[in-house]
Amino acid sequence: MSIDCLFCKIIAGEIPAKMFYEDDLLIAFADIDPQAPHHFLIVPRKHICTALDLTPEDNELIGHVYQVAGKIARDLGIDEDGFRVVNNCNEAGGQTVWHIHFHFLAGRNLTWPPG
Repeated sequence: MSIDCLFCKIIAGEIPAKMFYEDDLLIAFADIDPQAPHHFLIVPRKHICTALDLTPEDNELIGHVYQVAGKIARDLGIDEDGFRVVNNCNEAGGQTVWHIHFHFLAGRNLTWPPG
């Protein structure tokens, strides 16, 4: 855990969040500024700052992110309609919290390019 990390504090239960999913590797919770009817963050419990800090040992973890995204989509009944999973890396890429996380967005038509 990083002492100043917002997501580490959520993972530790120090800051409340509306949880959608939890397991030994990940948590998923509602985004505080939703950009779609279904917008939540999938966050590894392991503190990794950015996608650039991933190592080969994290390959299974990142695969698990996408498996959990699919599970949540099926649980919400939106798997057939579609969804988007996005990771922002570094400031110019839109990252604002320095703990790797993945935005799950669904429930509306998502256009391209995104922003």
